[in-house]
Amino acid sequence: MAVIGIIVYTFRDSAGPILEQLTKTSPAVVIGICLMAAVYQIIEGIITTVLAKQYRSSFAYKNGITNAFLCSFYRVATLGSGSGVAAIIYLGEHGIEYGGGFGLYMIQYALHKISIALFSAIFFVMNWEFMRNWFGDYAGLLAAGYALTLVITLGLFLFCCSNRFHHLICRLLDFANQKFHGKFEIMAEEIKRQCMMLEDASNHLMKNKKVTTEVIFLCLLKCCFWYGIPYLLFKGVQFQGNPALSLSQVLAITSLSVMLAAVIPSPAGIGSTEFVFTTLFAGIVGTGIAGSASLLYRFGTFVFPFLVGAVVVLVRHFKRKKLSSGSI
Repeated sequence: MAVIGIIVYTFRDSAGPILEQLTKTSPAVVIGICLMAAVYQIIEGIITTVLAKQYRSSFAYKNGITNAFLCSFYRVATLGSGSGVAAIIYLGEHGIEYGGGFGLYMIQYALHKISIALFSAIFFVMNWEFMRNWFGDYAGLLAAGYALTLVITLGLFLFCCSNRFHHLICRLLDFANQKFHGKFEIMAEEIKRQCMMLEDASNHLMKNKKVTTEVIFLCLLKCCFWYGIPYLLFKGVQFQGNPALSLSQVLAITSLSVMLAAVIPSPAGIGSTEFVFTTLFAGIVGTGIAGSASLLYRFGTFVFPFLVGAVVVLVRHFKRKKLSSGSI
């Protein structure tokens, strides 16, 4: 409860505008946002389950969904840094050892990042004329954003799956360690150990091409629900004399904003997502409406999953407390 209180206090500046915007939004739209956010988390849990079953066939779908909401809570509670730790600990509680859990989470994250770039590219091409007309003046910046995303995604994928890349890292670490007379010995050993765990995990998880394809498909599917949230706000409405945005166009712009925001360093994407989202939509729907939509998008993708995750954390806490008191 103390952690939740601290988080509420920390985000008090953004919580006020979000609540104000929610009160102005139709209840049907707010319910739709919550449902779409919930479906995203459920699909995320299914992805975790599909991968976890490669280690432990008894891993249940309810466990994967619980893990997804736990990660959402700790993503906010630790500004993005603790969700992976929470996932590894939870997987360990359900029979997947630390090495397997670490590798599973990293590979799932890598496939998630690949899917974001792939989703954005697909819908950009599908709406080529529309995107060129509205964002053609920023072609250089968009190309740089795609290039940087490709580099980051490729680096993450190589770190997770390439044995040769791991050997290169180890040689560089050994060279640096010799140059600095063993100053980085502990760090080097830890990175080497993580590389070994990732090699084992990639050999275990990526050998099944059907599972890998299924996970990428599920990643693309879950993106539809998050990136489709703004469509609930813009559906059938004409702005500034422009035709109403189609679902495909909204998916193209939102996925582009999320992809570009991911290359801006910020804790849990706070601030960068809203900035890019508002900038891209402002020319079409106006700055005021784009800013309001970004707040509601933040509520659906950040606040609502956190609130559900907080309930999951509290329920787990009281269950543990009850079991411990019963055992005594």
